[in-house]
Amino acid sequence: MIHNYIIPSLTAFLLIAGASATSNAIANDNGVQAADFVKIFEKLGGEHPGYRKAHAKGLCVSGTFLPAPNKHFQGSALLSNGELPVSMRFSVGGSSPTSDEKAPGTRGMGMQIQLPNGSLHTFTGNNFPVFAGKDPETFYGFLSTLLPDENGKSDSAKTIAFIQQHPSVQANVMWNQTAKTPVSFANTEFFGIHTFYFEQSNGQKTKFRWNIKPSLGVKTMEKAEAANKPTEFLADTFAQQLKNETVGFTIMASLGEVEDSDIDPSQQWPSERPQVALGTVTVKTSGGDACKNTNFDPNIMSAGFMPSADPVLKIRSQAYAISFGKRLSGQ
Repeated sequence: MIHNYIIPSLTAFLLIAGASATSNAIANDNGVQAADFVKIFEKLGGEHPGYRKAHAKGLCVSGTFLPAPNKHFQGSALLSNGELPVSMRFSVGGSSPTSDEKAPGTRGMGMQIQLPNGSLHTFTGNNFPVFAGKDPETFYGFLSTLLPDENGKSDSAKTIAFIQQHPSVQANVMWNQTAKTPVSFANTEFFGIHTFYFEQSNGQKTKFRWNIKPSLGVKTMEKAEAANKPTEFLADTFAQQLKNETVGFTIMASLGEVEDSDIDPSQQWPSERPQVALGTVTVKTSGGDACKNTNFDPNIMSAGFMPSADPVLKIRSQAYAISFGKRLSGQ
């Protein structure tokens, strides 16, 4: 039960990070490496040559970004060049290209905005607000408890024990236990979960985390309603919504305080933190393969923006690059 429920959600962040190595059978002196995550997801979800190692099933869309300049991001090229083109990819959690769209759990989003000078700004997130582990070692340790033995069976007692011993995994596990099936990608909120900084033109730094709110509102389905859906419905639902109404998203930035962690994606910031809009995305088209070979590395940002020292965020670039290379070479 735990294996079936958690894995699609965590595979969502396949290339992101790992779990706490308080488990002696998992840790090593050199720490967890990016390649370790690629390997463990292939063990857990099977090998699917030519596909992303996480979020293998996806939908490409394109549109425009209209910025909302504000005092917290003064001098940002991202917010001062008017309307910009956007490429996006929505996805279902899991390493299989045939992941069940009716299943509850993780949905992902990658977005690249292209600036006039050719530079890119990337937003990559999921519909869960907290990560399953404070660092790569914790996440890897957690995933390792899900690996089947020589008889093809996983030990749920081992997984439960790990969760109990590692508090930073617990919030994500609780989210998985209550997650429902999204009605559409267009009705899903996405969270960046990591902390970023922006250095303003006056030298001050803005500490923030972002989330993306759908203009059509967040909508989910109960299990019985989802069971009546066809095996694949997300692409058709999105296309129909585009025909009938405006599909859009607002990118929001939560402004952090000194005491808010900038290195632990398993910790949510207090809900009372002020928010400002960075801009709105309006989707124009869906379908096709325009985003197939795009690497939505969240560390690719426009001038003035910079990543925090979050170790999970750091390892993502390496893991994304490995997965990208394997995908392009048909592995």
